[in-house]
Amino acid sequence: MSNLRTLVFFATPPHECSYLPDREATTMFVDPRAHIDKKLYSQLTALGFRRSGSHYYRPHCENCNACVPVRLQAGEFRPDRSQRRVLRKNADLTCRMVPAAFSEEYYQLYARYIEERHKDGDMYPPSREQFTTFLVEGATDSWFLEMSLEGELAGIAAIDLVDDGLSAIYTFFDPELESRSLGTFAVLWQIEEARRRELPHLYLGYWIKACRKMNYKTRFQPIEALRDSHWVPLSDP
Repeated sequence: MSNLRTLVFFATPPHECSYLPDREATTMFVDPRAHIDKKLYSQLTALGFRRSGSHYYRPHCENCNACVPVRLQAGEFRPDRSQRRVLRKNADLTCRMVPAAFSEEYYQLYARYIEERHKDGDMYPPSREQFTTFLVEGATDSWFLEMSLEGELAGIAAIDLVDDGLSAIYTFFDPELESRSLGTFAVLWQIEEARRRELPHLYLGYWIKACRKMNYKTRFQPIEALRDSHWVPLSDP
């Protein structure tokens, strides 16, 4: 059984950064042969690692520390006016948690989302294999939040349960429903789910100050950042 002391880590060669232009990035991965149970995954998450399928990783760039792990204090969160408006707008949604698994319905929604919103990203073009390796493989205590409108699938949020909270993995939705702000709604729903389970944190991945796509994360307060191996209030949003 693997533990933090026995884990072996590997670093990728420098490659083009997905978030900041004209930058190179290096990623540290846990040895894919290691057995990662929920306890170890929870420890890695608290150390700033993320899961993508069966891979556990974190940025490890030599001359850059722009990627900052962040998490929300669920019990202390209070929605602002804009977030309350999102909750009201989506009060007609039906939401349920189901085990993370492949289905053609999920994939078709995912493919439409990637094709219409992320043609410039490294997830384009989508494929069934990509969907599975990203969102289904490596699942430990992993779930999909189904968001449905009048019986039709509107969005999916992939969520992992860890010992001290929830980890928001990825959200995709029907591009025609963009005005509903389903990405924000999914985070709000996960905050309430963490509270319902009496779990203190919602892990939101990485925040990069210079990346506009990540600005939404600082709208959820109080938010903490992992700096020098300690979780501290994010004082520079």
